[in-house]
Amino acid sequence: MVIHLKINILNILDNINSQIYFMEAIFNINNHFYGLRIMDILRNFSQIIDKAKSVNRSTLAIAGAGNVEIITAIKEALEFGIIHPILVGNKNRIEEIVDEVGLSGEPDIIDVPSNDEVAPFTVELVRTGRAQMLMKGKVPTGMFLKAVLDKEKGLRSGKLLSHVAVVEVESYPKLMLFTDGGINTAPNLDEKVEILKNSLKLARKLGIEKPKVAILSATEQVNPKIPETVDAAEIVKMAESNVFGEVIIEGPVAMDVALSKHAAKIKGIDSRIAEDTDIFLVPNFATGNISVKSLIYLAGAKVGGTVLGATAPIVLLSRSDTAEIKLCSIALGCVTA
Repeated sequence: MVIHLKINILNILDNINSQIYFMEAIFNINNHFYGLRIMDILRNFSQIIDKAKSVNRSTLAIAGAGNVEIITAIKEALEFGIIHPILVGNKNRIEEIVDEVGLSGEPDIIDVPSNDEVAPFTVELVRTGRAQMLMKGKVPTGMFLKAVLDKEKGLRSGKLLSHVAVVEVESYPKLMLFTDGGINTAPNLDEKVEILKNSLKLARKLGIEKPKVAILSATEQVNPKIPETVDAAEIVKMAESNVFGEVIIEGPVAMDVALSKHAAKIKGIDSRIAEDTDIFLVPNFATGNISVKSLIYLAGAKVGGTVLGATAPIVLLSRSDTAEIKLCSIALGCVTA
């Protein structure tokens, strides 16, 4: 009797242990998969730089490289092993800065003294395959984009080019993608659709499988006197017809709702993106530019800027951007290459 009882107890314990091990295994498997999914989503620029290290190193051609902040960023990018640079511009000035910054090795410098010729020459390096990425250095944006958009010698792909600023700010739990604050000044509905498609491609390269998009305006009400609200409503209808794939789009949306669940609740808005927005589609160039620069100077944001829709990744920056912002932009370009 005692022996049978002992055996039954041991069997029960074995069954319990087996169930525990099974549940632990299921938990660990799920946790592993969820962990991988979370890690695949790039949430800050440290992770973007780590991702850039894991891809094939690209050759980056810099138009107008004679700038301390640019060479400092190039030095850091080389230390991370994410690029091979070609420095284009006034060779004497570039060599002075290379010595000043302490850039080791013998960097590839191409002497193009004329400011008017720097951008076309550098674009040609990318167009012919000598470089895989293009970066705007100390040249005017208009001159740079003119070379990029040249119908015969530029980097057109047949798609609309648009700029995305990827922003990391301490008070927000994820990366923020602002578009377009760099190229398209006052986009119409069709252009906004292409801008959004470009930004969705970038979001998915950052590991965001189902991006959440806020089509920004000053109000949530559709008002014919405020054209961006009408455009927003049209884009939401398109999303409902699966034009953009797996995505959650709301608009028109005011910035406070996009950033705050509390604001959405106070306004009586049942939002699926509040405080969890990935892409901020701005109504015009000025709004995006002002928003991002405000975050840089008032909130200490880290920012990387890239142009999408061309035949190669383009790193497009303000001439006043710091070496850190330039490095973030280079790493972002490597991830999208």
